[in-house]
Amino acid sequence: MDNNTISCSNGTKNENGNGNGNGVDGKSYALNGYRKSCWYEEEIEEDLRWCFALNSILHTGHSQFQDIALLDTKPFGKALVIDGKLQSAETDEFIYHECLVHPALLHHPNPKTIFIMGGGEGSTARELLRHKAVEKVIMCDIDEEVVQFCKSHLVVNREAFSDPRLELVINDARAELEHREKQYDVIVGDLADPIEGGPCYKLYTKSFYELIVKPRLTPDGIFVTQAGPAGIFSHTEVFSCIYNTLRQVFKYVVPYSAHIPSYADTWGWVMASDKPFVLNADELDIRIKQRIKGENRYFDGKTFTSASTLSKAVRKSLFNETHIYTEGSAKFIYGYGSAGK
Repeated sequence: MDNNTISCSNGTKNENGNGNGNGVDGKSYALNGYRKSCWYEEEIEEDLRWCFALNSILHTGHSQFQDIALLDTKPFGKALVIDGKLQSAETDEFIYHECLVHPALLHHPNPKTIFIMGGGEGSTARELLRHKAVEKVIMCDIDEEVVQFCKSHLVVNREAFSDPRLELVINDARAELEHREKQYDVIVGDLADPIEGGPCYKLYTKSFYELIVKPRLTPDGIFVTQAGPAGIFSHTEVFSCIYNTLRQVFKYVVPYSAHIPSYADTWGWVMASDKPFVLNADELDIRIKQRIKGENRYFDGKTFTSASTLSKAVRKSLFNETHIYTEGSAKFIYGYGSAGK
């Protein structure tokens, strides 16, 4: 994890009880086998770092594709870190996953079949399976070790993993969609961020959306993807070009965003379809009551109205964006994946 470190100072013994100064990936971890406090630090940009205190390091590992760590953080609870990028934190992951899932499913007239690209931690499946109409969810993740890791450690998603409506497939999402003839009501892109050397950036390209995703959608089908940082300064990394790329493929494209505290930024999603998105806040609330089991913690009609009303600066950037995401002209957020080392 080249773009993040875990560092500790004198105090209590580390969990290994050793004093060799080595921790996650050989980074500085403890002095003389003792520590007072331990901190996770992530390099968000070259001159900007985000750090918070840890209770402990629960697990670290390396898969064929990615570095994996599960941290017990003081401000955000358990946090999943992949390739040095925080993916999900216990205390606020509901914001991300409710925003990713519910707008698309609520706008669809009758969402029965769903395909998730990625989603290995199980939280996206959990939110999808709360919808009463859903009959089948295919979760396709390339990294079996991440999936098994999350099944073992993330208690909140154990019910989703055992739901009979969920089919888990370990494969590259592109290859899986290519060989399946079936169409889906909603396709969800819950992929890792497009970072150089990471396994996912090719799944943000125009050719992928046009030749693989769109043909696998039903006539009323909706595609939604996480689209990276969407803050006042960070939205030009990938958010604006993912939005513009989808505009080349679908007739109706809606960008929206929300602040995720553990990400230290506003995050973006983009929803796309060849059918217009016409529901207002009150209509969304009616569908929430009719369709979803349990109560959302974050998302409702007014929240979506707010989330899809972007600031002047971001709206201007999206309107003027000309970059189209292709394999030859890919854009990346800051960082570097272990697969490319």
